[in-house]
Amino acid sequence: MFLIILLAFYVAWNLGANDVANAMGTSVGSKAITLKQALIIAGVLEFTGAVLFGHQVSQTLSTKIANPVLFTDAPHIFVTGMIAVLLAGGVWLQIATFLGLPVSSSHAIVGAIAGFSWVALGVNAINWSSIERITLAWIVTPIISGAIAVLFYSQIKHWILYESSKNTQLNEWIPWLSVVVVGVFGAIALPSLTQGVTNFLNQQLGLNLPNHDLPIFIGAIATFGLTLYSWQQLEEFGVRSSEFGVQREGVKEGRSRGGVSPPGGKEGIQQINNISPNHLISQSPHLPISPSPHTPHTPHTPHTPPLPNSPTPHSPVERLFARYQLLSACFVAFAHGSNDVGNAIAPVVVIVYINQTNTLPVGELAIPLWILIVGGAGIVTGLAIWGKKVIATIGDRIMSIQPSSGFCAEFATSVTILLASRLGLPVSTSHALVGAVVGIGLLQKPQYLAWQTLQEIAAAWLITVPASAALSAIIFKFMEVF
Repeated sequence: MFLIILLAFYVAWNLGANDVANAMGTSVGSKAITLKQALIIAGVLEFTGAVLFGHQVSQTLSTKIANPVLFTDAPHIFVTGMIAVLLAGGVWLQIATFLGLPVSSSHAIVGAIAGFSWVALGVNAINWSSIERITLAWIVTPIISGAIAVLFYSQIKHWILYESSKNTQLNEWIPWLSVVVVGVFGAIALPSLTQGVTNFLNQQLGLNLPNHDLPIFIGAIATFGLTLYSWQQLEEFGVRSSEFGVQREGVKEGRSRGGVSPPGGKEGIQQINNISPNHLISQSPHLPISPSPHTPHTPHTPHTPPLPNSPTPHSPVERLFARYQLLSACFVAFAHGSNDVGNAIAPVVVIVYINQTNTLPVGELAIPLWILIVGGAGIVTGLAIWGKKVIATIGDRIMSIQPSSGFCAEFATSVTILLASRLGLPVSTSHALVGAVVGIGLLQKPQYLAWQTLQEIAAAWLITVPASAALSAIIFKFMEVF
């Protein structure tokens, strides 16, 4: 059993290095958060999402891909197959991570289960109706996520980013942004998260609280707090921006008149002259900012010229959106943990169940908490050690991302993934996030997108299912022989 747990940890490790990196890539790419902050956020929230919301997807992968009824007379074959699934899924994810390709762990595990089932008992061993349902979800995921991102970003662009008085407009829109962000996430996740607290209050204190009262109360407080905090931050950013402008103008005026130097004499002038906007803004604690438009790009990164009348990367508007993107990054990490932990632990759940009962799972399957914890721990460890390559691909190589566009992409991704988790569908976070980024890129200008990078990603998506299926089949036959 220790070997099985180790294999599950290995798959979760590679899943964290690849899929979790997808989830955090846009935040790191837009400089809303640093890589270190991304690792901490993902570590806490991926683990939380896995433990609290990871049951439904694990259930689907455990009992609805292969047809367990056909393995009734030979449960040991099913166990051997699930071990092959763990090995095949982990190896393929490791290869993709080494190449920096954001593939789908859902594709890898579903393909691996189908692969071993086919060679074990033939084509009828695969539950094709479930495969069709999951495949449809894979196709629809980037479309839905892209549509949500385009709808959201188009409104922000129209009402805030392209307005002459951007700060004033954003100030008026802050309450509505807070309602949307907290409300959507709260409607999907809070009822399940607070169910235990509601039951405790009703049973222990004799209250009669409806199930949705506590989520609504918490959501209202969170919305009010986020609104006040955002107003305060926008005012602070505006003051700093104004002070910087006055300081620069004062230096220019002194030079043109040949007048008095600022404190520090010529050295003071030189120091102020050498201060870049990025350097000044970076003095704000915990707020990494987007690179200057003049920052050199890597050969793979499409250079996105500033849009007409759009805010600069270091403007108060973009800096506040960086705060919102930090929040959306938390939602994506939680959503990803809730959906993709099932990819790592589903085979282990089946193996443990068969070892304990000597029967095959055919109905509802209880997921032990310790297995969810193993999956969550593996995801966090893999992200921390191997996640940098895929983060670079999502964050830098598809298009240049600002906090405002990154926030919309992550918001759309988290909504799509959380809905899929509630439905028990093992969808792809990379599909959702890439779909959202591409949707925003098309809304801005198609030439801003790195089409070569997108072709590489699409090719990796397409090859994942057959590659993992073939690997699983080969490993399964090898294990049968020996």
